[in-house]
Amino acid sequence: MTSERDKKRTVGWVASDLQDSFDEELEMEMDDDRIPEELRHITTMKPGSTLSRKQYFQDLFRLQTELVKLQDWVMHTGYKLVVIFEGRDSAGKGGAIKRITQRLNPRVCKVAALPAPTEREKSQWYFQRYVSHLPAGGEMVLFDRSWYNRVGVERVMDFANVDEIDQFFHDVPEFERMLVRSGIKLVKYWFSITDEEQQLRFLMRIHDPMKQWKLSPMDLQARVRWEDYTAAKEDMLLRTNIPEAPWYIVEGNDKKRARLNCMDHLLSQVPFEEVPYEEVVLPERVFNPDYERHVLPEELYVPSKY
Repeated sequence: MTSERDKKRTVGWVASDLQDSFDEELEMEMDDDRIPEELRHITTMKPGSTLSRKQYFQDLFRLQTELVKLQDWVMHTGYKLVVIFEGRDSAGKGGAIKRITQRLNPRVCKVAALPAPTEREKSQWYFQRYVSHLPAGGEMVLFDRSWYNRVGVERVMDFANVDEIDQFFHDVPEFERMLVRSGIKLVKYWFSITDEEQQLRFLMRIHDPMKQWKLSPMDLQARVRWEDYTAAKEDMLLRTNIPEAPWYIVEGNDKKRARLNCMDHLLSQVPFEEVPYEEVVLPERVFNPDYERHVLPEELYVPSKY
């Protein structure tokens, strides 16, 4: 029979594990707030989030709890959910996706971030390489950029010609209606930031060795062609905002508020409810009195430096 002392130890372990989980999120936030020395004179002129850290974490954990309930309901009902994240480079798509997926089962909630198409993929039907990532029943797929690359980066950088762009605008409404008719819930987000905010975030990446990998030559060209991207975005939103799959714009200058607003809105788009659970009882471990644990060679272990 479990003693009172064992119960207290178990409660202590659970509390410690929960604290580790909170620390993981805090580490991510501290990484976001880390400012290179070269930029301190610039960032002092930029107002920080008006949302307190305490309030942010309270709302974040509450929304993540609801996302777990959403995930369980998706699994239980065989629901199929696709969420598209689009926006300018450094607009905060990746940060929002991290917070949405952080507590979820990666076998249920998958992230699709496709690289540039191969030569073979370029010869296929344009939507073909995206179709293979669509969810089966009981799955959620988050697209970190999507088929809208055709009228975003490909259009602005002249990787797609006028005929290909026109064909896309002709095809994409019906393609998305087909997805919806097949039982997929399609939610589309555009993360919006100002010119000044993108400039600051790009400078952060340039001067931060831990973030330089996020900045590609294509990103730098996107910065040069800010107005071209604006025109392409406005045309895209106008021509692909259909009732079956409307666009939703997330104001992204304040990263914390953008994440919370996106998570809260996503939860409102799915009619989920709590799933009934059978009570789980941890079985007793089987003890074999004749078993003797072997001592393994010391070189098998990772050195304990910390």
